Amino acid sequence: MAVDPIMAKCFISMAVQGATQEQKRKRLFSAILMGVIFLLLFVAFLVYLLTSPLSVFMELAFPKAELDAIENFQKEYGFNQNIGIYEQDYVESNRQSYEGMIFIENGIEVTYYNQMDERWADMMYGTSSTIGQAGCGPTSMAIVISTLTGEFHDPVELSQWSVENGYRCEGNGSYHSLIPAAASAYGLTCEGNLTEEGIVEALSSGKLVVVIMSRGHFTKGGHFIVLRGITREGKILVADPASYNRSNQEWDLSIILSESNKAMAVGEPYWAIGN
Repeated sequence: MAVDPIMAKCFISMAVQGATQEQKRKRLFSAILMGVIFLLLFVAFLVYLLTSPLSVFMELAFPKAELDAIENFQKEYGFNQNIGIYEQDYVESNRQSYEGMIFIENGIEVTYYNQMDERWADMMYGTSSTIGQAGCGPTSMAIVISTLTGEFHDPVELSQWSVENGYRCEGNGSYHSLIPAAASAYGLTCEGNLTEEGIVEALSSGKLVVVIMSRGHFTKGGHFIVLRGITREGKILVADPASYNRSNQEWDLSIILSESNKAMAVGEPYWAIGN
């Protein structure tokens, strides 16, 4: 049977047009789909940007490897002062009462406070942690101020003072600048940039020395403690706001220096405080 050339040409033309229209429909559908996906991603990015601006900036400014390095740096050198509820210090000290506790060395009565004392352990320090978890800075200054002024100023008072005056570092603990600022506010002298000899001299003259410790014997992150005296043999006595047990031990100055000198990378690690 002979095929009409004209009819064949029409059929071919119709088939080509049909294929072309199908391709156009697919391209149009793909364009619409891509537009919808882009819009959803853009909206998600805006929501993320509005809710986590600092995180977004850090992720844009630094590769993941550098962010990990920064986080490790914070933990290693004293930024992260939070105590986990499963850590030994928390288990030993939480829900204990240390009311009326003092240490007497060289005729000086050192008032002892523990951040996990049942009287205030569950009270908030700022908005993200409790005094028990992150209040080593205010508790250390409560020890120092109460001892040197002869008046009771507990960790609750110092935590409130820290928050109100901008020395609370949410998510971590306290800024190092809390120490000289609180000392000055309560009428005490404060000297930083101490050498090894300066620490020994300060302790020998009846001053207290606040130290920010990094990972080691005293903490897994960062932790403020008070050096309260020195023995005739040159051992260091401490008032550790997270551990009464460590406060009853004598420590080699070399341990204190090696585990606190790392904190020099982010600021002054030693402060001698006196009247």
